Amino acid sequence: MSIKKNLLEIKSSLPENVTLVAVSKTKPVSDLMEAYEAGQRIFGENKIQEMAEKFEQMPKDIEWHMIGHVQTNKVKFMASFVRLVHGVDSLKLLEEINKQALKNNRVIDCLLQIHIAEEETKFGLNETELNDLLQSEIFKKLQNIKITGLMGMATFTDNQEQIKKEFLHLKSIFNSLAPTQKSENCNLKTLSMGMSGDYQLAIDCGSTMVRIGSSIFGTR
Repeated sequence: MSIKKNLLEIKSSLPENVTLVAVSKTKPVSDLMEAYEAGQRIFGENKIQEMAEKFEQMPKDIEWHMIGHVQTNKVKFMASFVRLVHGVDSLKLLEEINKQALKNNRVIDCLLQIHIAEEETKFGLNETELNDLLQSEIFKKLQNIKITGLMGMATFTDNQEQIKKEFLHLKSIFNSLAPTQKSENCNLKTLSMGMSGDYQLAIDCGSTMVRIGSSIFGTR
C-alpha cells in the first residue's frame, strides 16, 4: 500500500471544508516527499527540532503545523516559518509565541487546545481558563499572534459514544465562542479534532481540520 494511494483515498473521502494535516512525525523526508509529490502541502510535526530540520530540507511551499505540546524555550526555533501552532494551552505560551513572531516580523496563527478527554494526561484549557484567557488584558494586546480556532483530543478509547460526546462538547464550546470572539487577534474559524482512528466521527461532529498520520504513512 503506497503513501500516495493512502493519501488520495483519504482526501477523496473528506468533505471540501475539511483540511487534512499529514502527521509526519518520526517519518523520513523521503516519505514526506512521496506525500508532497501526491499533492499534500500541510504537514504536522510534534517536535520542533525535527520540524525545523525537515523545513530546511523540503520545498518552501509547505505549511508546517506544530501539533505537539510546545515548550516555551523552543518556540524561537520555529517562529520564522511555522504556519499554525495547534496546542496552545496557556497565556504564557501565547506571550512567547507573540514575542518570537514579533522578532521575525510576522503574525503566527494559533489554535487554543481545550481539554475534553477524561484522561488527565492530555493537555488543554478548561472552559473557565479559556474564557479568562480570551478576556484578559494581556491577551488583547498581543498583536503578533492570531487565534484562528480551537483544538481538542478525545480520550483514547474504543467507546465511540464517549468520543462522540467529547467531540460534540468541543463543538458546542466553539459554537458559543465563534460569533462573539471577533477581534484583531482572534477569529475562530478552525475546529481541529480527529486523528487516524476517529476522524470520520470528528467530521460528523463538526471538525474542519483532521490530523492523520498512520493511515497515510503506515504505523510507526
